Amino acid sequence: MDEGRFFLLPNAIFTLGLRPGEMTVYAYLIFCEDRKSHQCWPSIGHISQHTDMSANTVAKYIRQLEEERLIDTEPTKVKTKAGLVRNGNLLYTIRPIQEAVNCKLERDLVAQSEQRRTKKKR
Repeated sequence: MDEGRFFLLPNAIFTLGLRPGEMTVYAYLIFCEDRKSHQCWPSIGHISQHTDMSANTVAKYIRQLEEERLIDTEPTKVKTKAGLVRNGNLLYTIRPIQEAVNCKLERDLVAQSEQRRTKKKR
């Protein structure tokens, strides 16, 4: 047993209304994260294997986490032994949770304003 090994999720993550799959992928990225750089680079296949989701589903949730401003992704390149340059894994950067909370609050305010305008037009 791996006593003493754990990772924490920020409490605010539960205020964002994430789907269970988004939460699972986010938690896995936090699990892989380098605590100093806030980055990790697991392959989509690796995330898929450890979350029991298809690669397409993982990719969809990664895009949604980007839209929620929880993560940033960057493509990487690797050089093979033969000297060829190939696409590598995505580099994930975990963003400060407060940015995602602020983004959600802004979207909620816009949605409320739209609802009020729609009601006034009726």
